[in-house]
Order: sequence, then C-alpha cells, then structure tokens
Amino acid sequence: MDVAFVIPAHNEEALLGDCLKSVLEEIDRSALCSRAEVVVVDNASTDGTSAVAGAFDRVKVVLETRKGLGYARSAGFENSTGLYVANIDADTIVPPGWLDTALSEFKKDEGLVCVSGPYIYHDLPWTSRAITEGFYWLTKAIYLINRYVLKVGSVVQGGNFVFRRDAWLKAGGYNQSITFYGEDTDIAVRLSRVGGVKWTFKLRMLTSGRRLQKQGVVRTGLTYTLNFFAVTFRGKPVTSDYTDYRD
Repeated sequence: MDVAFVIPAHNEEALLGDCLKSVLEEIDRSALCSRAEVVVVDNASTDGTSAVAGAFDRVKVVLETRKGLGYARSAGFENSTGLYVANIDADTIVPPGWLDTALSEFKKDEGLVCVSGPYIYHDLPWTSRAITEGFYWLTKAIYLINRYVLKVGSVVQGGNFVFRRDAWLKAGGYNQSITFYGEDTDIAVRLSRVGGVKWTFKLRMLTSGRRLQKQGVVRTGLTYTLNFFAVTFRGKPVTSDYTDYRD
C-alpha cells in the first residue's frame, strides 16, 4: 500500500527527531507498505524544527506560516501523494506494528475510509495513565453509540489516524476555522458521511503527556469531551483558545 505520513510541527525541535526516527523504522518494518513518503510541516516555528526535519534524508519539509492544525494538515496533504495518509503529531512515537495494524483494517473492510485509536502517554506517572485509560473506555462507548446507534459520526484521535486520500477529498478537506479543540471530531463527522470510520484499541500511539501534565489530566479530558459533543451535534467547538505546551 502507498502511504504518506503527514506531521505538523510547531516549535518541536526537542521531540521531532525521535518521532521521525520511529516513523522511518516503522516504514522499514512494514510488510504491507509498498511505498512511503514522510512530510513534516513546519507550522510557523521559531526554533530549529525545520533543521531537525531536514537532517533526515527521507523527509520532505514544507513551510506553513499560518499557525493552526487545519492549515498545517492541509499543507501536508497537498504536498503528499500517498493513497493512504497517516496523520500523526511531532511529539508521538510510532510503536512497532502500528502501520501494518492500520493498513490491515483497510484490507479487511473495503468500505472503511479512516481508522484511529487511543494514545499511550508514556511520560506520565501510572496514576495519570490510569485516568486517561478510563477516559478512553468512555470514548469507546461513545464511539459505538454515535457510529452504530445515533449514526451522527464517529471518533478520531488527533495525531493517531489514517484515512484514504480519495475519501478525504470527498469530505471536503480540513476546516481551517477550527484551530485546535474539535478538529479531530470534525474529521470524524465528515468522513463518516463518506464511509466507515473505525476507532480501535488495537491502534495505539505513544505520545507526550506534557499538555495533561501542565493543564491537568481531568481538566484536559473534560475540555476535549465538551468540544467533542459540541462539534458532533452543533458543528463547531465551544473552546477557541488554547495554550501551547512545548518543552
């Protein structure tokens, strides 16, 4: 399968190198990926993000001066060609088997247009990880109700999802008016109108817990939950402001 990794990065020189190393290693391990490209979108960075990405021979660097996830993901999408687009974040680490797990879901279900899964916050204490796991079990229940009962959308974890390029073109592309909270829910809702959007515990991604650590695990979880329901049922988030947390 033909895959493009798209990685938005704003001031991520501290963590981007480990992310890219894990991506390239996972591509080399994959049995299902026939061709892969890696695109890092330097999203209005003021540090050495571009230099870190440019040090990897197999990585393409794209500059996007308009800050925001919608702008950054759009730039990466437009500057890639993969039939399947793996959307991850610059503070994630791709675990072994992640790519084949994602691609195998598409092989099993021709109607599937997107697959996503939860995070493992590898740098948080076990107590915080236990709380986030509880939130994810609630997410699983909401996913099942929204997708199969209410049929109003699905669940996508921003920074840990793969979709089909043709499906995303049909969905209309990124809503650039959503700067942070709710952008992944908007993706889930609009892609679910095109085909199946699956959220599964089998597709876990390692990521930094710096936001949860500095903003608070419960507060962060409740903010994401509030905006999930707002975007699902009224089409826009209730939280427009957000704080950047960079090490």
